Amino acid sequence: MSRKTLWILVSLLLVVAMLGAACQQKKAAGPITFGMLLVGPYNDHGWSQAHYDAGKYVETKLAGSKMIYVDKVNPADRPGTTPAQLAEELVAKGATLVVFNSDDMKDSATEFSKAHPDIKVIMASGDQVWKEGKAYVELPNMINIMGRMEYGKMVAGCAAALTSQTGKIGYLGPLINDETRRLTASAYLGAKYCWTKYLGKDAAALSFKVTWIGFWFNIPGVTSDPTQVADDFFNSGYDVVISGIDTTEAVAEAKKLSAAGQKVWAIPYDYVGSCEEGKEICLGVPYFNWGPAYVKTITSAADGSWKSNWQWNAPDWKDINNLDTSAVGFKKGNALSADAASKVDEFIKELAGGLNLWKGPINLQDGSAYLKDGEVGTDQQVWYLPQLLQGMEGQSVPSK
Repeated sequence: MSRKTLWILVSLLLVVAMLGAACQQKKAAGPITFGMLLVGPYNDHGWSQAHYDAGKYVETKLAGSKMIYVDKVNPADRPGTTPAQLAEELVAKGATLVVFNSDDMKDSATEFSKAHPDIKVIMASGDQVWKEGKAYVELPNMINIMGRMEYGKMVAGCAAALTSQTGKIGYLGPLINDETRRLTASAYLGAKYCWTKYLGKDAAALSFKVTWIGFWFNIPGVTSDPTQVADDFFNSGYDVVISGIDTTEAVAEAKKLSAAGQKVWAIPYDYVGSCEEGKEICLGVPYFNWGPAYVKTITSAADGSWKSNWQWNAPDWKDINNLDTSAVGFKKGNALSADAASKVDEFIKELAGGLNLWKGPINLQDGSAYLKDGEVGTDQQVWYLPQLLQGMEGQSVPSK
């Protein structure tokens, strides 16, 4: 054997050895049991069902994965019990990763993460591990996940403005915090843009009012009744109600009043199938699609590649309704006219092309400047919006 041939052979053996070592270092994803804490019922046709369905999606995409869950994790259904305590129960049943699915669970998720550094935690909608955020905590075992629903709400506002015959849009709001302010404001920005650009109407002629019920869904004796709030809107000239709560009362009431002869419409929230509650009056639904992010993140826990990070996931602009790729979508409803649907599609294309409605001039509700003319809002300015915007009616901060 020549020296050259021997050198080539040795080189090949070294390459094979290196590849083998790399393969050994990369751990295959093994079986994993993940727990999920759902703030509402698993089948609420809203926020909680969107998470539950995402968990089932993970089971189909990640071999050996199994979901266990506890639903109705809220002070009304489980008084005296914290999400952290319920997470302990899931761990006792075999969960090595726990999903806390509501901003309402933020403090409890942090408490649990600190107490259980060996258990991976997904916190949906929080900002604990956002290094540039206001609440940063070093938690190596936590990942925050949220979809950029601001886009979905803009599309919802657009559909509402293109449909309304009175120019009065109501927003059925949950509780008041950073998340709900920015999402409600996004709906207003989308409505104002489509009202002025596509319909050529004066922004001052558009009425946009939000009424907050006090929580993500109705708690009798604690919150305002969302059915009554929706009725109050419809009976005072607001012909489109956009919902920001986890359940579908706005759709149910619009369906009932439409059957009685009123020209009213509704836009639900959270769950891709929520228009089923009232197809004839539903203009569409902005929905979360947690599945792709959950598959990626839970896989990282299973194969050892987990790394704490904060995610604010945008729609897949190639197809916002691709359930394998897009974190946020908008499913058009049967009640959206062909002309309005065409304009909604055009608006989505504008957003995909870079249109940013969080660009100044934008004033807060009290008239103070928030974004100067031409100034683009940072992630922090959008995430931590301190008030509703000028042109919107409703409370900006909770009552003391």
